[in-house]
Amino acid sequence: VQLVESGGGLVQAGGSLRLSCAVSGRNFSSYALVWFRQALGKEREFVVAINWSGGSRSYEGSVKGRFSISRDNAKNTVSLQMNSLKPEDTAVYYCAARGTTLLPPPRASEYTYWGQGTQVTVAS
Repeated sequence: VQLVESGGGLVQAGGSLRLSCAVSGRNFSSYALVWFRQALGKEREFVVAINWSGGSRSYEGSVKGRFSISRDNAKNTVSLQMNSLKPEDTAVYYCAARGTTLLPPPRASEYTYWGQGTQVTVAS
């Protein structure tokens, strides 16, 4: 299974970005998918997760109401729409996957497959 993120970049505070993650491999529709982020000098932190069907989502508190995760099981992609961006959202954003029908706990160790990350920089 390979994951490739795209869509990162530089944006002004208050702006929007849309990240995408293309997932190759079998059984995409059986994976729970998640976005983590890691700011410079900080630990990787959970952002948002979506279960296999898209019927269940979990958001970290500081992004709730601003970020939205979605998946397209026909195209093997998961997207993260980020609105009202703040400088503190600056980080490398990682897409990850795990073959489970449930939403795993929001820990990086719970996820099996990872992308290489995409940089998001929010200027104040």
